[in-house]
Amino acid sequence: MSAKPPLKVLLCAPRGFCAGVVRAIDVVEAALKRFGPPVYVRHEIVHNRYVVDALKAKGAVFVEELDEAPDGDAPVIFSAHGVAKSVPEAARARNLFAIDATCPLVTKVHREAEAHHKRGRLVLLIGHAGHPEVVGTMGQLPQGAVMLVETEGDVATLEVPDGRDLAYVTQTTLSVDDTAGVVAALKAKFPAIHGPHKEDICYATTNRQEAVKRVAPDCDGLIVVGAQNSSNSQRLREVAERAGCPTARLVARASDIDWSEFAAISTLGITAGASAPEVLVEEIIDAFAERYEVTVETVSTADESVFFPLPRELRPAAE
Repeated sequence: MSAKPPLKVLLCAPRGFCAGVVRAIDVVEAALKRFGPPVYVRHEIVHNRYVVDALKAKGAVFVEELDEAPDGDAPVIFSAHGVAKSVPEAARARNLFAIDATCPLVTKVHREAEAHHKRGRLVLLIGHAGHPEVVGTMGQLPQGAVMLVETEGDVATLEVPDGRDLAYVTQTTLSVDDTAGVVAALKAKFPAIHGPHKEDICYATTNRQEAVKRVAPDCDGLIVVGAQNSSNSQRLREVAERAGCPTARLVARASDIDWSEFAAISTLGITAGASAPEVLVEEIIDAFAERYEVTVETVSTADESVFFPLPRELRPAAE
């Protein structure tokens, strides 16, 4: 029997769940425990099929829009990505019992945008069109009060009213390097533009990208465990490619791996997006261990100790 070829796995740390995702999942679990099923959740609580399916099995019902949730006293939870102001207003109008699981770091961006608007500034939002977080942030302010900027190219063609005071905020899950380029272009074009006191890109996005930058140049291949519709996971794949890894792939789970792409590798990097559970990372390491003699080395670039408490409505149940 032929011996399995050796494979060194460089495991990025930090990886996987961030504090905002942990809190969002805890919100659904705590609501189920306290009020019993069904608990309605507007939009995927986090962008991970595995997590969503596990919560469904416990009695969570996922709906795309609020009007799919029935009248009554069953809780309706808003996802970690945040929602437009019109959503809680619609919930109040129907007397629904709404619980907000928006990540506090997304709420911080909402508050910044509102503060700029109150000071009469036009808000430029750096982000990806159509992403739930961007839809939610733009929906904090009246129509026309926010303009979306996706790339440095957008900045070049951007036209704003003469003499208008400007400010920018960003989506929390962007590529740190790409965003730095867009911000630099905005500051060059509009030197008086107001920015956030502290970066809007969240600590978890930054830390996961830093770990990938450290590992990617030493790898023949790198796998990001995460969903295709997860912004922070897609950015991790791009960061790996940019840092010089020849084959960087985003996969939801082991069954999605195209083994022909990883046939001749000797060093593999593995990380996980902020909404991917650790059990899927282990599943992928196991799948490689069936084909290779695997040794695992953890490469750590930051310690994370951030914790967000549950919303007030759920705190007594969590004691």
